[in-house]
Amino acid sequence: MQILTKQPTVKGPAEMFTGDVWFDVIVKGEEPSRVRVNTVRFAPGARTAWHRHAVGQTLHVTDGVGLVQARGGAVIAVRPGDTIHTPPGEWHWHGAAPDAFMIHLAIWEGPQAGTETEWGAPVTDEEYGQPREH
Repeated sequence: MQILTKQPTVKGPAEMFTGDVWFDVIVKGEEPSRVRVNTVRFAPGARTAWHRHAVGQTLHVTDGVGLVQARGGAVIAVRPGDTIHTPPGEWHWHGAAPDAFMIHLAIWEGPQAGTETEWGAPVTDEEYGQPREH
């Protein structure tokens, strides 16, 4: 057993995020584990670009109000305690509501081989749109 060294907080790069996003790497497992866990903090209106994960992703909202969408689906509002699973290969985005901060844990696995996450185009203001409640 060991206490892991805390990694510095990192600002989300503009090619992957719209607005101010900061994340902390909690764990990046080493073989045989490939688990990844980050705490991600979104300023109001901030969001990821469209992306997909080779082995899927689970989000757990811990604070604020967020928005999530799978390609072709509705924009859905999420709140603390909500857990969202995106299956492998599904294009999606997530971020904060226009008027609230949002923090979530992002949990995923790296694949045995190949790219973990494929990044696409930024989410436009029109795509960001109006959420529906769940």
